[in-house]
Order: sequence, then C-alpha cells, then structure tokens
Amino acid sequence: MENHDSRKRFAARLALLLAGLAVMAFGVALSIKAELGTSPISSLPYVTAVISGLSVGTTTIIVNSLFVLIQIILLRRNYEWFQLLQIGIAVVFGMMIDLFGLRLEPVAAGNYAVQWLLCAGGIVFVALGISIEVAANLVPTAGEGLVLAVCQVTPFKFGNMKVALDVTLVVLSVAAGFIFLGRLEGVREGTVAAALLLGQVSKIFSRYLVGLRKKLGTEVD
Repeated sequence: MENHDSRKRFAARLALLLAGLAVMAFGVALSIKAELGTSPISSLPYVTAVISGLSVGTTTIIVNSLFVLIQIILLRRNYEWFQLLQIGIAVVFGMMIDLFGLRLEPVAAGNYAVQWLLCAGGIVFVALGISIEVAANLVPTAGEGLVLAVCQVTPFKFGNMKVALDVTLVVLSVAAGFIFLGRLEGVREGTVAAALLLGQVSKIFSRYLVGLRKKLGTEVD
C-alpha cells in the first residue's frame, strides 16, 4: 500500500513538473513574440538561435545540455547521475517552446503597448511555471542545477549565484550579438523587467501552492 501511494505521489509530481515546463515554455514564447528581450536565462539560447538559424527550442536544449556538462565537470565523483534527467527536461522544454512559438505565429505584436502586454504575460507565465516546477521538487532545470553545483563547490549562496548566472548569460548574449550580428539581439527593456520581477512574481504564486506541496510531501524551505 505504501509503495502504491509512493508511485501515485511520484506520478503526480512528474505531471506537475511537466505542467510547469509547459507554462514556462508558453511564457518564453510570449516574451519572444513581444520582441522586447527575453528573460536572462533564455537570452543566450535566443541569440544563438538567431546566429545559427536553429530554432530557439533547439538552442535551449543545447545550452541546457552544456549546463549539465559543466555540472559534471564541477562535481566529478559527487555528481548524482539521476540529475542527467535534466537533459530530458531540457528536450521537453525546448520542444514545448517551439510548439508554442508556432501557435503564436499568427499573433501580431502590434504597437509598443501590445508588446509590453505580451512581455508582461511572458513574465507572469514564466514565474508561474517556475513556481509549479519548484512545487514538484523532482528534478531541477539545468540552469538551477548549475547554480546548485557551483554552490556545492564554493561558499557562494544560491541567491547570489543565481544573479551571477543571469548576469553572465546576459553579458554573453550581448557580446555574441555584437560579435556575430553587429547588433544587440534579444536583450532589451523586457530583459531588465524579467530580471527584476520574475523572482518576486514567482514568490507570490508559491504562496498559493503551499497546500499542494504539503499534499505531495515536497515542502521546500
């Protein structure tokens, strides 16, 4: 009976994780459609997609796989091979981004006000997706896993390291845009808004998921 309940909880957590990924992917697709810059974590996949001609979903898979490789290099023998599931998560996430991108193709960004509406929607959906993914507490995304790995081998705290990763990705995106395209690409005022608001909006959503986390036994500090 206990094993049956455990399997049910695992299935529920997996379903919750997939739902969170879908919500996040929709948010990323909205932010791309807004053309005001993507969130920091999506900035590098976006600019590399423009440079290479690959889809954003494909470059998201590639960048996240590199994050996993860096984790393995950092942790070496301490790396938990279960975390390789982060690559599977990246594949699903990337495919969802491309799917939602195709669905949103008929939507016209319109004027600047409409762009901001799409950008705001992107921030809200990405924040909600993050909250759902955290509530599932199954396998972290590759970006989050990289931050955790760095914290494991250094004295840095998670929050500070998360900010450092976001800044690094934005800097790399800006540099890549100017080097390969001769212009700024994928980093604009929407990127700044996402950097400032994503964490705060995610915290608001997380408050409403406390009961669900307790039910699933996935309470997080």
